[in-house]
Amino acid sequence: MPKLSPTMEEGQIARWVKNEGDTIEANETIAEVDTDKATMEMTSLEAGTLLKILVPGGENAKLGQIIGIIGEKGEDFSALLNGESNNGGGAKKEEAKKESADESPEKSTEPVSEKEETVAKQGEQQVKESVSEIEGRSYDYQRPEAMEDPESKILNPQSKPRLIVSPIAARMASENDIELKSINGSGPGGRIIKRDIEEAIKGGQQSAVSSQLSEQAQVAPNFEQAAEVQGASRFREENTSKMRQVIAQRLAQSIGPVPTFYLTVEIEMDKAMEFRKQINASVSEDEKVSVNDIIVKVAAMASSKHPFVNSSYQDKTIRFYEDADVGVAVAIDEGLITPVVRGANRKGITEISKEIKEMAARSREKKLQPEEYTGATFSISNLGMFGIEQFTAIINPPEAAIFAIGSAAPKAVVRDGEIVIRNVMNVTMSCDHRVIDGATGAKFLQTFKQMLENPILMLM
Repeated sequence: MPKLSPTMEEGQIARWVKNEGDTIEANETIAEVDTDKATMEMTSLEAGTLLKILVPGGENAKLGQIIGIIGEKGEDFSALLNGESNNGGGAKKEEAKKESADESPEKSTEPVSEKEETVAKQGEQQVKESVSEIEGRSYDYQRPEAMEDPESKILNPQSKPRLIVSPIAARMASENDIELKSINGSGPGGRIIKRDIEEAIKGGQQSAVSSQLSEQAQVAPNFEQAAEVQGASRFREENTSKMRQVIAQRLAQSIGPVPTFYLTVEIEMDKAMEFRKQINASVSEDEKVSVNDIIVKVAAMASSKHPFVNSSYQDKTIRFYEDADVGVAVAIDEGLITPVVRGANRKGITEISKEIKEMAARSREKKLQPEEYTGATFSISNLGMFGIEQFTAIINPPEAAIFAIGSAAPKAVVRDGEIVIRNVMNVTMSCDHRVIDGATGAKFLQTFKQMLENPILMLM
C-alpha cells in the first residue's frame, strides 16, 4: 500500500481495476484506494501479471502492507505468502510488507462498480478469515436463516451471526426506518450496502418502527399500559472510517495543545444581502453567488489588513502567508472535508463562488486531490443554512483561526433610539492564542463586520 496523500496512514481498497491474471503495464492504474479524504488511483510501478489479490475490495491495508503480487505469468509466489524473501527475480511486491497483529479490517465505503463483487468473491476465503467478533459494521442481531448456514459459522465461532453493514447503508436504514435483519447483503462477504437499502425502500419494506408500533397496538390498545423495559439499552458498534479517524486525530490535536479562545460578533447583513441581489441580477443562473461566497471574499480581504490571522505557529517561528488560502468546510457522507480556495483575496466573488461549487461537488464524490483540501491558511464553517444561529468551530492545525458562521435572521435591534428589524448574523472566531491575541482578533472582526455591513468598503 503506497502513501497516496500527505496524512494517509492506511488506505481502503475501493475496487480493483485489474483482476487476477490480468497483464499490467508500468504506470497503469490497477486499483482505486480510499484515503482519509479522497479516492485515489493506485498505479503499478512495474509491468507484469497480477498474480494474486491479497486485500479485496472493501478491506483496509496499512502503508507498506502487501495488497497484491505482480510477477511473471505462472511464477511461484508461495514464499511471499509465507512471509519469506524470494531472492533473485521473484514475484514483485507492490510495497514492502508491514505486519500488524491487531489489525481489524474496515468495510466503510460502497463498491465503485459491480466488478468489485467479482473481485471480492475471488478473495472470499481471506474475507471469511478476517471477519472477527470485534469487526466493525457488525450488528448484534441474529439472522435465523444464517444460523442454519454452516458458512455463517465462519463469521462467528459462537454461531451468533451478525449483520455487516456499510456506514452509508446503516445511516440510510436508520433515516428510513428500514429493518436490517430482513435484508440480504449483496456486497463483499454479505455486507449490506447502499443499493440494498435503496431496493428495500423502492420495494416498500415495512420499517422496523412501523412493525413495532403495529405489534404494540395489538398488545396495548390504550395509552395507560406502561412499557416494559428490561436491562440496559442494546447497542451496536462500528469501526470508524479512515476519514473519521483523521478528523478525530486532528481535532484532538487542536483542542489539546492549541490554546484556543473565542470571539463572537453580531453583524447586520441587510446591505450584504442586497449586494448579493445586485450581483445575481447581473449574472447568468450558473454564476449566481451565495452569502457564504461573499463571506469568504470579505474574510480574505480583512485578513490582509490583519496578517496574524493569516499565519500559523511554527514552534520557533510564526509563518505569515502572502495570500489568503481559505478552507471552506463541506459536509459529506463520512464526515467533513475542507476544499481550499487559493488566493481568495485576489479573486472576484463570482470566481470564488464557481470554485466552491465545483470543489464541493467533487468533494462529495471523493474526487479531490490532496493539494485541493490541504494547506489552508484559515477556514470558514457555515451552518447558517441549517438554522444554526451560533456555534464554535475547532481550529484545524496548523491554521490559527476558523470562523463559525450562523444564520442571518430578522431581529429587533435599537438604532438611533428606535426599534427596527435587521437581518443579524452571529460569527464566532476561534483563535490560536499562540499567534492571535484578544485585541488582534477583535480588530480583525471589526474590519470583517465593517466590510459586510458596508460592502463598498471592499473597494477601498
